[in-house]
Amino acid sequence: MERITKDQVKHVANLARLEFTEKEIESYAYQLDEIIAFAELLNEVETDNVEPTSHVLDVRNVLREDEMKSSLSNDDALKNAPDQKDGQFKVPSVLE
Repeated sequence: MERITKDQVKHVANLARLEFTEKEIESYAYQLDEIIAFAELLNEVETDNVEPTSHVLDVRNVLREDEMKSSLSNDDALKNAPDQKDGQFKVPSVLE
């Protein structure tokens, strides 16, 4: 049973602005069909007693808690600036 047709491959290639030869289109149609056939094998797996999960591992947030800390003073932040004016970095103009 053909799940992916050459016309579907051509359509997706067109949407993606890709150009393929007729031989490549045949090859991709076959490969995509094989991938879908393999994925359909998962329908045969017994999953009645398996709890749904969003991840196969028990993943936890490893980020630290937010803590308020003092930040750099304006003078410290600008002390290595090559050019500054009125307490701000001064950069070359990019507009005419």
